[in-house]
Amino acid sequence: TIFVDVTEETTIAGYLWVKRPVIIFANTDLDVNFQTQMKSLRQGAEELAARDVVVLVDTNPANKTALRKKFRPRGFAVLLMGKDGQIKLRKPFPWDARELSRSIDKMPMRQQEMRSK
Repeated sequence: TIFVDVTEETTIAGYLWVKRPVIIFANTDLDVNFQTQMKSLRQGAEELAARDVVVLVDTNPANKTALRKKFRPRGFAVLLMGKDGQIKLRKPFPWDARELSRSIDKMPMRQQEMRSK
């Protein structure tokens, strides 16, 4: 599965140069934006997996996870990171899995991966 629930110990370090983390923040898993986002990501899971995406889900602000401390989301947020650990895009609203895949395909490292396959 490409979906991982964030714990207080979750960091980006284990994903560097291996995966493209998509981090989903919400104040609750009942958030309408969160539910819309997760539905879209589940529908596009296969194409996201082909792009080495891992979806990190954090819906409990009380946990004060390392990711929350680092990125300081205000309510719902979607962050796309490159394999280098840099934030490539940040959105305050749900993002279609197809749009996400297109954005990844424009990244230089992804283009290099596609050429070498």
